[in-house]
Amino acid sequence: MIGREKKPAYVAGIKQTRKAILNQSAVQVLLADNADPALTEPLSQLCQQRQIPVRWVSTMQVLGRALGLAVGAAAAAELRD
Repeated sequence: MIGREKKPAYVAGIKQTRKAILNQSAVQVLLADNADPALTEPLSQLCQQRQIPVRWVSTMQVLGRALGLAVGAAAAAELRD
């Protein structure tokens, strides 16, 4: 329909985000500042290697809410159309 903007699709969670990066379906990755660096740093490095933009979000709760989740999320990936 003309004039309707399609909302981007997202996956949430460390494992799903990693899969999206590896199968080249991630457009950008969102990481929570307060998440365990042992989880987010490998994703950040993988994004750097694959030239995928990373946006840092203040907290896991903010990221989860932005995605419409009832729980927080350490990582999420916006997917290609």
